[in-house]
Amino acid sequence: MNRLLLLTGLLLCVLSTSCIPHKDIIYLQEKDTPSDSTQVMVEQQKPYRIQINDILNIRIKVLDQDNVTIFNPVGEGSLNASSTEKAYFDGFMVDLHGNIRIPELGKINVLGYTTEAIEELIKEKLLEDQFKETANIFVTVKLAGLRFTVNGEVGKPGTITLFLERINIFEAIANAGEIPVTGNRREVQIIRQYPQGQKIHTLDLTDVNVMKSPYYFIQPNDLIYVKPLKQKTWGTGTTGRETLGAIISILGILTTTILIINRT
Repeated sequence: MNRLLLLTGLLLCVLSTSCIPHKDIIYLQEKDTPSDSTQVMVEQQKPYRIQINDILNIRIKVLDQDNVTIFNPVGEGSLNASSTEKAYFDGFMVDLHGNIRIPELGKINVLGYTTEAIEELIKEKLLEDQFKETANIFVTVKLAGLRFTVNGEVGKPGTITLFLERINIFEAIANAGEIPVTGNRREVQIIRQYPQGQKIHTLDLTDVNVMKSPYYFIQPNDLIYVKPLKQKTWGTGTTGRETLGAIISILGILTTTILIINRT
């Protein structure tokens, strides 16, 4: 009986650690305990600068639109193509050297430029080679979708393209099916592309101060990785009910084993 009590105590200690604490699944907690629950988060996002493999959507408008039909794609692809496919075929992809190729204007290097800077650059080249000031040139440059990949402990891992100017980490994860109870919200990694290579940044989504992070907003080509919690590999249950069920099952097995041993 003493052995049974000892084993029961050990099991309770081990299995109690397998439950995932409530605080580990709550987003945006005020861990610094501010006196005022209303907080203003200062946005830290910087203008996005174009990278290799980005796809740009470029539109040129002048007083006489017939003069710019060669610049503006007319969507010759399949009518059944998705928005992502149309953006791929109609857009201007940045090659390995950071260039895009525009009819009549040739190659233009845009690596590291903002979309606003590219608009001015194209307008200047058009005024030099094609048009006069009286043409009233208006150029718009946008990213052809914000593409990112989410892997790890999420509902629907994969590559996602959203046609928005920007999204934050919570919106990105929501589009990937959310993080289940077994996902580690404290160490969500963002693998981001830079001209000199890749860097890994870690976000704690349970801390409200994550909204102040310069990596709070997703950039094109980001890879988001959500680690699993250790409780998932232990396989003893992620909730109190599951853990209690595991304890009862193991106790039943131990009790039966001890009774059999005592009878023999």
